[in-house]
Amino acid sequence: MTFELSERVQEVPPSGIRRFFEIAEERDDVISLGVGEPDFSTPWAARDAAIASLERGQTSYTANRGTRELREAIGEYVGDRFDLEYDPAEEVLVTAGASEAVDLSFRAFVDPGDTVAIAQPSYISYEPGVIFAGGEVLSVPTTEADEFRLTVDALEAAGADEADVLVLCYPNNPTGAIMRERDLEPIAEFAREHDLTVLSDEIYAELTYGGDGEDGVDHTSIATLPGMRERTIVFNGFSKAHAMTGLRLGYALGPSEAIGAMNKIHQYTMLSAPTTAQHAALEALESCESDVRDMVDQYDRRRRFVLSRFREIGMDVFEAKGAFYCFPEVPEGWTAEEFAEGVLREEGVAVVPGDVFGPGGEGHLRISYATGLEDLRKALARIETFVEDNV
Repeated sequence: MTFELSERVQEVPPSGIRRFFEIAEERDDVISLGVGEPDFSTPWAARDAAIASLERGQTSYTANRGTRELREAIGEYVGDRFDLEYDPAEEVLVTAGASEAVDLSFRAFVDPGDTVAIAQPSYISYEPGVIFAGGEVLSVPTTEADEFRLTVDALEAAGADEADVLVLCYPNNPTGAIMRERDLEPIAEFAREHDLTVLSDEIYAELTYGGDGEDGVDHTSIATLPGMRERTIVFNGFSKAHAMTGLRLGYALGPSEAIGAMNKIHQYTMLSAPTTAQHAALEALESCESDVRDMVDQYDRRRRFVLSRFREIGMDVFEAKGAFYCFPEVPEGWTAEEFAEGVLREEGVAVVPGDVFGPGGEGHLRISYATGLEDLRKALARIETFVEDNV
């Protein structure tokens, strides 16, 4: 029997990251700087809460939208940390990871033929998600000259004034770029002027760093700007800042009508987010702030080390100020894919070529520093050897 695959599935290529991990699996001594996952364990208090919930036999479905207690805690948390005000009863949806929230938004707000503008380089799942929903992707490349921040000039040059939806991810995966309030204001004006729905992935909101002595690097959500709350869906979750990737818990914030539409899809497909993870997340919000701060401090030390080492090696590198990635340029004469495959095969260091993240990523590597300093030291020494031997 031959299966008739849908055109949408056939249109989406396999993950550009996966091939490098398949090569890495051939060796035992590989240091991976490619995975976007914290190397920390989930804080003990959150793990204890998960275990206790299991011991109490709390293993049934929760309400589709998530437990009332967790939604209330999320509402309080985003209000205190990011000045976002949402009604836990109607404007908060707990999902199976932020990735589910992203997928729900595409299916809820994108009709076949709609145009979705994506600021790129970007997380690799946005474009396939649009295609699966029947939409058309409009790439809006950002550049290192603009510190990988989205600009109105880039939007206009790409033709985003004719788009229906705009997707943002700041702090950014893969570049580590951030956008301050002053950077977001013209983007908000553009969205209002052209009546764009904005999907803002803020999963790295807690992971911002000072650098260069600048003030105001704390995360700003575009939803807090005038006229944006009513047209924006915000995604966040517990995978990155709370080191809960495997527990698969995220959430979406938005106007009640929009969240209701997403919940309609959620209740027919996922029913509810994992119950045990919801108990862990509630405890994480109530008692793990110091754990998050400690992890962010360690990421910042690693960030500064990695940036300084690439400069010592002689590779230009963007001054990342968010997430846990840096985005160095490959040496002249190399493509990102050639360099990534070479350093993996010769030195056993796995990195990701930037072009898998879309236009704007060409000629760069995504380096994750969500790994221990000792491994980072070894990996950067191996990269230095590769450069000395081949460039």
